[in-house]
Amino acid sequence: MLNRTIFFLLLLFANISKVSADDLRISLLTCGTGDQIWEIFGHAAIRVTDARKGIDEVYNYGTFDGYEEGFEWKFMQGKLLYYVSHYPYRYFLDEYKEAGRSVYEQELLADSADKAAIYEFLQWNALRENKYYRYDFLYDNCATRIRDIFPDILGSRFQYQEQLPDAYRDMSFRQLINIYFYKNHFTRTGVNLLLGSGVDKKMDAQDIMFLPDFLREAASQATIGSQKAFSNPKLILAGNAPTGAGINWVWVITLGIFILVSIGYITPSLLPLSKFMGNLLLFVTGALGCIMMFMWLGTSHTACSNNFNLLWALPTNIILAFAPKKKKGAYAVMAMLLLFFALILHITGVQELALLELSPLFLSLLFIYSIIYRRNRIYS
Repeated sequence: MLNRTIFFLLLLFANISKVSADDLRISLLTCGTGDQIWEIFGHAAIRVTDARKGIDEVYNYGTFDGYEEGFEWKFMQGKLLYYVSHYPYRYFLDEYKEAGRSVYEQELLADSADKAAIYEFLQWNALRENKYYRYDFLYDNCATRIRDIFPDILGSRFQYQEQLPDAYRDMSFRQLINIYFYKNHFTRTGVNLLLGSGVDKKMDAQDIMFLPDFLREAASQATIGSQKAFSNPKLILAGNAPTGAGINWVWVITLGIFILVSIGYITPSLLPLSKFMGNLLLFVTGALGCIMMFMWLGTSHTACSNNFNLLWALPTNIILAFAPKKKKGAYAVMAMLLLFFALILHITGVQELALLELSPLFLSLLFIYSIIYRRNRIYS
């Protein structure tokens, strides 16, 4: 941040009009979604061309070193450094052509001095001592970095739209993320389990640009002074047609778990199966709770903090799964009350729960806790 401030101060006093920018062209690239988890939300980059100098390159804020020592652990902790890279545009386009992902381009409609200033910043930002940053999925990613360049360099003359598109007003980060996960049922459920209540915050016009699709829409409405800031989006590369959502196997599996947990208490011959499934579910929910707690308290992922899924995925359920029957009744009552409290937080909008997929699990847990309480009373 200090380096950026120093650059802006130097730029303010620099005579950037001396930079020949008559042939310089700056454009915003926004790319469609893909099938891999890191492709689901699209991508954004900046293209710089200068026909006279033979320049045609892309500045990409979404790169990281997958061969870095301790890569997996740093990624899990949210401490992996991303950086801005630059390379020939043809390599960028080939990558998206091979992946079957769309690419849109919008040219910056600024004067020569403004384009030169942005290009100088990109060159400065790509220097080894300036290029790294701590990635944050919601607030500091490849799209938000590019979003901020134009108002930072051009000042108050550059303005984005102040209102969200009508279809997205009163929408939270979580709700928008789930739209993109429409066909990735297991991934969507897993992500919703790990994300805390912060992602249930309602977005504003700046927030929504954390996704490239909305950065493109905002750029279409942006202005420099009284003039349009960017050209209309031009489709450079058509992507593959979207596919259907398919069967929600997560819901099918959780419904099956509920049936297996409950059927044994109706059919005595299957009681051992129900006991086994009940203990297995307690162990799994306890393990999930441990993971959620680690993601909240042991990592730098801000989106995973204040996760009230811990009210039903109790880490202590691991112990309950193997604990003796005696004195488990009070715990069962407490666990049921906490589950109901989690549902109240969902109803009041504090934190949304993936109710479609999780409802059978909640019913299973309530069934298990009630059986534990009843047996404990009989045992006592």
